[in-house]
Amino acid sequence: MNQFRMLFSTCKVPGISRDSIMSYFRTESEGHSPSHIAVLCRGRVFVFDVIHEGCLITPPELLRQLTYIYEKCHGEPDGPGIAALTSEERTQWAKAREYLIGLDPENLTSLEKIQSSLLVYSIEDSSPHVTPEDYTQVTAMLLIGDPTVRWGDKSYNLISFSNGVFGCNCDHAPFDAMVMVNISYYVDEKILENEGRWKGSEKVRDIPLPEELVFTVDEKVLSDINQAKAQYLKQASDLQIVSYAFTSFGKKLTKKMMLHPDTFIQLALQLAYYRLHGRPGCCYETAMTRYFYHGRTETMRSCTVEAVSWCQTMQDSSTSLLERQEKMLQAFAKHNKMMKDCSTGKGFDRHLLGLLLIAKEEGLPVPELFTDPLFSKSGGGGNFVLSTSLIGYLRVHGVVVPMVHNGYGFFYQIRDDRFVVSCTAWKSCPETDAEKLVQLIFVAFHDMIQLMNTAHL
Repeated sequence: MNQFRMLFSTCKVPGISRDSIMSYFRTESEGHSPSHIAVLCRGRVFVFDVIHEGCLITPPELLRQLTYIYEKCHGEPDGPGIAALTSEERTQWAKAREYLIGLDPENLTSLEKIQSSLLVYSIEDSSPHVTPEDYTQVTAMLLIGDPTVRWGDKSYNLISFSNGVFGCNCDHAPFDAMVMVNISYYVDEKILENEGRWKGSEKVRDIPLPEELVFTVDEKVLSDINQAKAQYLKQASDLQIVSYAFTSFGKKLTKKMMLHPDTFIQLALQLAYYRLHGRPGCCYETAMTRYFYHGRTETMRSCTVEAVSWCQTMQDSSTSLLERQEKMLQAFAKHNKMMKDCSTGKGFDRHLLGLLLIAKEEGLPVPELFTDPLFSKSGGGGNFVLSTSLIGYLRVHGVVVPMVHNGYGFFYQIRDDRFVVSCTAWKSCPETDAEKLVQLIFVAFHDMIQLMNTAHL
């Protein structure tokens, strides 16, 4: 549970050669912990305390503070959009930050207020369309929305749109996705529990108004911001994002057939990729190592010999249904065993990463394994064509960009009656197509269930 410490009041700080993570959160016994939030709206930054006279401020008081910020930003010119700098390439952002601090020491004070804030609340003006079957637009806006209202380094950006839709965006370094999933689910449950209404007092105490953080900027800073925005929007416009719900069946049916739902989706992805590209796709799936103190993740390599053998059988019209089913169940068994091994510390990718980093830190020659082309081809060194993760069995969804230019980012959630998937690819890569891959995954779902039904007959 150690990762939960990093949810609030945590921020990555850029360095010229190496970034660092600053966590200002303290438990009661450890000392003072920050109690303010930062609000980004139309290129401007505000902060205010969410604890007044020892008590958490109430929803009516919170609404008063946010309304003040909203009306001020919508009635006055936009701010410079300092936050856009956090989307820049890391060394560029580190240099821009140093220059900003050198311009005026107050700029450092303002940066530290954002860094130490409990969270960043981003107010977006757009209204993404969303239905229970299609999450594409809202998913895209959360991942690649307005860079002037996202603090890219922050552990928690809570984002609201003008039509009342909410989401969040986080930096991955301090914690893994399950922390963000848990807080999002908690918030969702509380809203349902209270039927979306505040039932307490409407009284608003005399609380100090939000403070605006006004940065001292010059032409160079404004130029840096424009450059950051331009490179961000260029990359964002190149990203293809699709996010759909498959509603024919879900976990209930796969469980009934004694098929693990996570493995079911992973093998469907392998088959879909094989059908689309005519070859296997090296695949990263996140395995959680939270059995261990300070445990994070291990790489589960889903593209097994058994999975490829099954894909080949499925594409060979001369094979029988029974043979296809046998091959599929062998692939299931292998995947399930490997996931268990990876979660219990028997994986190898993190071990290899440790050896590589030690060699670099100690100035030792990098072992030949890491420079072998086959190591990269297998996905090693961050070269997985399929970068995937299960987001869980709750109502929370997510999205990730591909790891490599000719690859896909693939996140999915599993529910009793449906599977919700999101897939990304780079438009500038002529061979990848996220839309086609997702449609083929949905076809594979049906094929796999049909295989079990027919073979049973």
